[in-house]
Amino acid sequence: MLRCIARMIDPLLRLLWPPPSGRHRPPRTHTVPVHPPTPAEPPPAPTPEPYLRGEDSPLVRPYLLAHERRQAETRSQRRRRRALWLAVHGIDIGPRVIHGREVAA
Repeated sequence: MLRCIARMIDPLLRLLWPPPSGRHRPPRTHTVPVHPPTPAEPPPAPTPEPYLRGEDSPLVRPYLLAHERRQAETRSQRRRRRALWLAVHGIDIGPRVIHGREVAA
């Protein structure tokens, strides 16, 4: 197949780049060396890579951490507001431990 392609392209190349007309230069011939086909061994079968699980990866997406942190802050703020609102109405649900000491409710 390579030889057929070379024979088709050779006249075109001769038109585009004619051989030099110098006296001491041999005429250029456009020949493509054809190597006999070598028997190709089949490549070794690739080993399948193990599936990656999110739990196995040490990388954590920073936006997920920020979202979880924001949710925790929102929950704690909601608890504080609820405790204040109930305290205004006379219901004590305050913390059971203040400064490391247990207090009675």
